[in-house]
Amino acid sequence: MRITGGIYRGRTVACPPGIIRPAMDMMRESLFSILGNLEGKSWLDLFTGSGCVGIEAASRGASLVHLVEKDRLKRTTILENISMVESEITLFMADVHRFIPTAKRQYDIVYADPPFPMQGKVGLAQAVDKQKLLTPTGLFIIHYPSEEKGQWPEQVGNLVCYDQRKYGRSTLRFYKNTQDAGEHNA
Repeated sequence: MRITGGIYRGRTVACPPGIIRPAMDMMRESLFSILGNLEGKSWLDLFTGSGCVGIEAASRGASLVHLVEKDRLKRTTILENISMVESEITLFMADVHRFIPTAKRQYDIVYADPPFPMQGKVGLAQAVDKQKLLTPTGLFIIHYPSEEKGQWPEQVGNLVCYDQRKYGRSTLRFYKNTQDAGEHNA
């Protein structure tokens, strides 16, 4: 896999052992084109796999990137992959369902790319909203198989869907946080 844009464009990212379904280059390039400049943004990559999407975010200006992966066999490869990144990038070896309720900060963008066979993906959006992981202008982005589109509501708590893109068998769904800034500091 290669980084598709930004300061690390063209650099190779190794694929770790175990089960992995790397995001297609075309989809990643489109995702980051939609998002535009990430300068100064914070990024949380749930189910990071190889770390490629988080590296892509850092390459395009994200100043802080957190990666979450539970498969310990992927750790060494992810650490090797992220060693090229000069901005703040941290790997958390944890189950996403345990990480979310204990997260200590908010993020501008939370990206989730769970395994396609995983059940209860809408619960991820609910947990992100409940834990207030997003900044007041934050985005939650989910990558899921297109055949699951009927499962995804237009609104999940304070998260409102504003865009959806299909790439072959994959769909990206974009939710924006509509919670007032004052409520985040409660």
